[in-house]
Parts: sequence; C-alpha cells; structure tokens
Amino acid sequence: MASHQPQVTRLTQMKAVSYLAPNWFNFYETILAYLGRLLGVETQLYQGECDPLEDPVLLKDQVDLVFICGLPLIRYCQVVPHQLQALVAPVMQAPRYQNRPIYFSDVIVNATSNLANFEDLALKTVCYNDPGSNSGYNLLRYRLIQGGHPKNFFSKAIQSGSHQRSIRWVADGFVDCAAIDSVVLEQELREFPEISAHLQVVEVLGPCPMPPLVVSQRLGASVIKQLQFALLQPNAELQAAMEQVGVQRFAAVKLEDYSVLAEIYNAVSAESVL
Repeated sequence: MASHQPQVTRLTQMKAVSYLAPNWFNFYETILAYLGRLLGVETQLYQGECDPLEDPVLLKDQVDLVFICGLPLIRYCQVVPHQLQALVAPVMQAPRYQNRPIYFSDVIVNATSNLANFEDLALKTVCYNDPGSNSGYNLLRYRLIQGGHPKNFFSKAIQSGSHQRSIRWVADGFVDCAAIDSVVLEQELREFPEISAHLQVVEVLGPCPMPPLVVSQRLGASVIKQLQFALLQPNAELQAAMEQVGVQRFAAVKLEDYSVLAEIYNAVSAESVL
C-alpha cells in the first residue's frame, strides 16, 4: 500500500494533461508551473488528443494532474474507481456565476439571423464539439428531452471537433446554432472581441459544476493536501494569471459534486434526440 503513496521528496516530475478547450492552455501551464515550484519538481503539460475514457496514458495512471470536464471525469471514475481525486475548480468573477464553481452552456446563433429563442431553432442546423461533451452535446440533448422535442428537431447535426470551431461556424453562418461552454465562449470573445458582433445568445443551459483539476491518488494524501492548499491560497503571480482569464478564486470540490452530470447523461442516453 505504501508504494502507492510516494512522499514529496520521491516525486521528481509532475505530468499533467488537459482535455479541455485549448484557449485556457496557457493558464493551465501557469497553474502547473506554480505547483511544480511548490514541490520543487519539473512539470510537463500536454493537450489530450483523444477521449479521456480511451486515453491509454490516463488508463495506465501515467499522469499526475488532469484538467477535465466533469462528465467524462464521472464516467471515467465509474469504470476506473479509486484512481482520481477531484482537487479544485475555478470560480469565475462574473456575477452570473454566483461566486460558485459552476458554468453554463450558452446556445448561440448568428446575430444577423431572426432566431430569438430556442423554439426558433426548429429545423435549423446545429453543430457540437464532441459527443462526450457536457456543455456542447449532453445539455443540448437534455434540453430537447425537457422540451418534449422530437429527434428530428434540428434538420442536421454536425460535429465540429471543438468549441472554438463551433463558435466560428456560427459566426460565419456555416451552421445556425451551437451550445458552447460559457467560460470557453467568454475567453474566446476576450481574445477575439470582433466575433461578439456576430453572435447572440438565445438560451442558457445549466448551471453545471465547473470542470475540475483532478489528481492521481497515488501521489498520496500529504502531497494532494499541499496542492489543494496552494491553489486555495494562490500567490500574486498565479492571482494575476487568474485575473486574465476571469477567475476569482479556486474552490475545493469532490468527485460526488459531478454525479448530477452522470444522471443527465444517463437520462439522455436512452433517447435518440440528436
């Protein structure tokens, strides 16, 4: 048992993967570098290229920290229990987030369209980033079920591959609508403010628990507590990076906080609505 709980001094490198939208990648690098300095170890962060439920690096427990959406996290932990532990999740500054670690899914349309509400999207084209996404796919399907809409509500559904591409497709008029993670959308508009003139939000889905930073339990309770405390009490450098992406603070979270996403997933999996 002790071999699975290495001490801080035995940790020589901290490896992390992000399965989240790449427009926060630099921020994740800053978080990892901060934690690496705390523990006195080298750090490495890479962008995940496949579904976390199928990533052999994760399945073999070869990463120490994981930036991941709550839905694939809770689904992964149902298949591989006792490997990952939720550490913290960001709390955004904007009033809509109510000083809680939550986010929304903003349903966007082209600003020049005459689409004003969700019902107007009937027989329109929709795109989604990935079928494993909570904000881009899971919540949208749940909204269709809640509204009693038939499976042919949209005329066509196209997978874009990323939230950022979905945003561009709607802005360029390639598709009519998409459901976008509110934090990803806000960061994209922060970086490319000219896009905002081409978009309009017609419905807000959620809130849902914010995608967390999770840690491998093999690091041991002592290291995990140090990492969590360091993020709950960030230094000035990390606070400056948080400010740039609109993060007010980090909040401690637990794996069970994300079970609601699995419940929604299970509900929509039985229906063919998108």
